[in-house]
Amino acid sequence: MDTSTGMIKVLIADDESIVRKGLQATVPWEKYGMEVVADAPNGRKAWEAFQLHRPHVVITDIVMPEMDGIELSRRVKQAAPDTRIVLLSCHRDFEYAKEGLKLGASGYLLKTAFEDDELESMLEQFRKELSAPRTDSGDDSDESVDEERLGTQLYAWLSGHSDKFARELEKLAEAKSSWQGQPLYVYAVKSGVGWREAAEGLGRDDALRKNGAIIPFSEERWYWLLPSALADAADGWLVERKSERAELHWARLGPDEEAAEWLKAIGSLHKEAEMEKTYGVSSGDWPEPIWKALRLMRDRPAADWSVSDVAGQVGLSRSHFSILFKKTVGLSFVAYQYKRKLKIANELLKDTSLTMQEIAERTGLGDSKYFSKWFKRCTGQTPSHYRAQQKDGASRTE
Repeated sequence: MDTSTGMIKVLIADDESIVRKGLQATVPWEKYGMEVVADAPNGRKAWEAFQLHRPHVVITDIVMPEMDGIELSRRVKQAAPDTRIVLLSCHRDFEYAKEGLKLGASGYLLKTAFEDDELESMLEQFRKELSAPRTDSGDDSDESVDEERLGTQLYAWLSGHSDKFARELEKLAEAKSSWQGQPLYVYAVKSGVGWREAAEGLGRDDALRKNGAIIPFSEERWYWLLPSALADAADGWLVERKSERAELHWARLGPDEEAAEWLKAIGSLHKEAEMEKTYGVSSGDWPEPIWKALRLMRDRPAADWSVSDVAGQVGLSRSHFSILFKKTVGLSFVAYQYKRKLKIANELLKDTSLTMQEIAERTGLGDSKYFSKWFKRCTGQTPSHYRAQQKDGASRTE
């Protein structure tokens, strides 16, 4: 799909006028080289508009009259497989959303919860992919990597929107002759510089560039897969770049031989990076026992951790752990637990239809009666009142 001669065309389909007009008015389309060429109130009219305008990007609600977003996506992908599709859904439509992703949609967004930067991140990826001129890869096609396409699929996979990235990673491993029979290291790199500049710095003929695979997550964060034989060279290259840019950070896992293990490594490194982003520090700034404690609580949110439990898990005495936790995190362990459970409860009340008993179990707070009392003590309102407020606020902004 070549857009080098003009703007990237966008079609918006949603049966709610306020959603269509809101997207047209609030998204900076020009920033991404895009223009909205049509909007439609149902799937049938959207399909007619697609045939007329042949847009490169389709943003569609799933549940619409006359033709739903899944059938629209099926027709669009049959007619123009390269068209990028973003599904808009409510929580109750998740099974439909998964069906749309199997058809080839690039991702989905929850209408009542998505942040502007989620959509704009997708649009930026589409801009890069659709604006890039197609080139023949010649005899080296087995070694070429479409970084931007993989980056889009990685983002969708890490966001829980698509499992297409796993299949693409397996295809990449089959195509990379230098990976055959070698375990790989997976690096997570926060570069302080755009990933393209970093890729260019490796050099087109350099062994690191030719035999590795850079997969961008964002402009400045990327993942790098390399055969274990090149690990020393990669570390040396990173250290050299670190001397030029102090903000460069990286971590690595491996080496592993299977694609499933590479996926697991990417997932673990991503969770680590998100924790660092949340707390505003890198793992090297905090003692390892504290990071281990936070990972335990993150991975098992329903567990009712006590100070003694966690201290034992990380190999410290109760008193030593309590002092170190407060000094590092800035909150006592008990205060942190309350804050963490309240955050989880707020998200579940706002973004799901789980019962109070189910939320109580997921937050490790026993039964629904105790959960309701605890929530009211923390917030001054009952969980049902909080949920009603959030739903009411969301409906007014749709």
